[in-house]
Amino acid sequence: MTAALGQLLQQHSQLGEQSVSEVSDEEVMAVARSWVIRALKSGSDGADKGHYSKLCEDLRDPRMHGAESASALAVRIAALSQTVSYMNERSHRTLLQYMLGMSVWTYSYEVVDALLSFVVNLSTANGCFVPDCLDMLVRNFLPPSCGLPSFFDSLSRTGLMMGLTSMEKMKLQAGEHLAKKDKVLERLHSALVQTVDLVPTAAFRLQAIVVQRMPHRTCDKQWLALYVENMLRLESSSLSSALGGQMLSLIVDRLIEIDVEIRWEDILREDDSSKVFMFHMNLDDDDILGGHDDDEGFAVVDSSGPGCEAKHHRESSANRSLLNGALPTLDEMADKMDVIMDMTFDHLQTCVQNGHGDLVFETLMRSFQTTVLDTYKSKFTQFLIFYLCSLAPATCGNAFAALLCDIFESKSRPPNTRMSAAAYLASYLARANYLPLTVVVESVRRLLDWCVSYAQLAEDRRNPSMTTADPVLHGVFYCACQAVMYILCFRLKGLTEDHRLKRILRTLPLQELVEHHLKPLSVCLPSVVDEFVKQASIAQLVDCRQWSHSRDAASSQAAGSFGGEGRLDMFFPFDPYLLRISNRFISPHFIMWEMVELPELFEESSEEDDDFVNQTFSEPSSSWEDDSLSEDMHDMAIASSIMGTADHGFVFDDDIGNDEYRDRHGRSDIVTTRGFNVDSFHSDNGSFHSADLVGSFLDHMSFTPPRELTRMPARLPAVLHPSLFT
Repeated sequence: MTAALGQLLQQHSQLGEQSVSEVSDEEVMAVARSWVIRALKSGSDGADKGHYSKLCEDLRDPRMHGAESASALAVRIAALSQTVSYMNERSHRTLLQYMLGMSVWTYSYEVVDALLSFVVNLSTANGCFVPDCLDMLVRNFLPPSCGLPSFFDSLSRTGLMMGLTSMEKMKLQAGEHLAKKDKVLERLHSALVQTVDLVPTAAFRLQAIVVQRMPHRTCDKQWLALYVENMLRLESSSLSSALGGQMLSLIVDRLIEIDVEIRWEDILREDDSSKVFMFHMNLDDDDILGGHDDDEGFAVVDSSGPGCEAKHHRESSANRSLLNGALPTLDEMADKMDVIMDMTFDHLQTCVQNGHGDLVFETLMRSFQTTVLDTYKSKFTQFLIFYLCSLAPATCGNAFAALLCDIFESKSRPPNTRMSAAAYLASYLARANYLPLTVVVESVRRLLDWCVSYAQLAEDRRNPSMTTADPVLHGVFYCACQAVMYILCFRLKGLTEDHRLKRILRTLPLQELVEHHLKPLSVCLPSVVDEFVKQASIAQLVDCRQWSHSRDAASSQAAGSFGGEGRLDMFFPFDPYLLRISNRFISPHFIMWEMVELPELFEESSEEDDDFVNQTFSEPSSSWEDDSLSEDMHDMAIASSIMGTADHGFVFDDDIGNDEYRDRHGRSDIVTTRGFNVDSFHSDNGSFHSADLVGSFLDHMSFTPPRELTRMPARLPAVLHPSLFT
């Protein structure tokens, strides 16, 4: 005890002439407790309230809250802590309001320990005080210097009302408060655990109080992050089982609110953006922003690949904002999002390491279905699930894919929810490098089985509207088709490298899907369709000649109208993660489009075969020198010529190696550079045309055929030499 205790005791005339130095701590506490009991009784009697009023005045005295009087204040609070049984809500309302209005951030640790002990004892003494005690503890998640009125303590409110302090002076204390954050929060959460342990029903009241006290999404980053840190501490404590994952669910809800506030227009290249975002948009007019070199810390996202229309749509929105005078600024919402996501990722990692991964997964799955799945503008929150699945791919990873398939197949779900589930499934299977390929194949199979069943049902109903390509009527069907194609764009090479999985792929009804009269290739996103056709043709999984012939004429006018304003076309939930700080958790598990390689059907050709091909087609044929032929080719409708019914007289002396494909698709339409006598490729009139025709032909193709293999029609116009496919 310090000399301040002597002042306390002498003030109440309990020691007489006895020296303060001769008084033990127990004697001091006994005297203080005796005096406090007398004050509390005077407050309850209703007659003489002098002692009670004196106690309240002492606690309100600003001089009592100085550093030199900390011990005296601690003794008073400790005495109150030992006399909570004398308190009642009606008689001691003023005292309780002031005590529960104190801040643990303002005083010494001696006072803080006494105050928290008082709160715990008060909550156990009378159940009616539990809500107020919990509210006091949750209010102290943030210091008064945060500037939010709901977190002001009694002293701060009094000072502001009396003009003894100002908001600016209070905010200047933020550094001092944050410096002792760890020690304060350790004591605070220890008191919360004790309260819930002693009063089990307190856990049911805690969630509502945390929700009520949670700062708005527009709150400053450091204070919102500090509040979330407290919520994660609760989730990691012994209270987690009692709370049932409620804190994590609340964090997901708040992240969604922040997520939808982040505008793609704000994700632009500017000096400040490197602090938050990992990339900048490729604007058409670099002069708008002044331009940046690639070595300035930006990771430019490739605008090609499946789903690139979504990126172009966001870029055009950004351009419109710039041209309308809206200058690109650092998005504060994204800054908050980045920090909170980083904290939550770290929390998930700790939970899995401690053996609580299954419980956290169940919590996130509930939040995903109730909050995330149907939130169209969510850009980052869903990556919490992506990362958690990466920590346990054999369990959580597989379960998430199965859940998405179940949601998609469920007839009780609304169409938009099923479409979202298909989009999530496609993006998840395409981007998660930790998923076993067997999970990818099984998910694709389930999607295709559903598509076939749906198509058969549409035919059986004999309703013209059911057999017409209608993106609105058949939106779920087209979303499933696009999901299959999108997955295979990213995963086909890996699947075809495994002989067992490759055989499974060949049994899937991909050909029936692309040929169906509902025309999924004409309705789904063009970039996805083009890439799928390219890769699936190389792998001999589909024959898309009919679609290639009619793609220009049959392009759907309604494409992109799913679920409102381009919902299907523009929704890729697991597109590249753009937040710089928290990306460290995602990037090791994420497949970028630049990493994807084309599948290979055959083994690499031998050097002899390459030399043979190079020698055979190194010199142009003299017939190519005919300018009229070049002009005819330029004006030719390539697609119509290829699909013509006339036999143009090609003779294939050797068609070895295509029996398997012929058995599946009828007449072989695969040409390779090996197994053929090139001299036998003549038209009926004996003409032999050069490989230089490749450039003209490829101008009309949607992709560049590979050297080893490409798809070509069984009947070719006489002017097309087979060498142009090598």
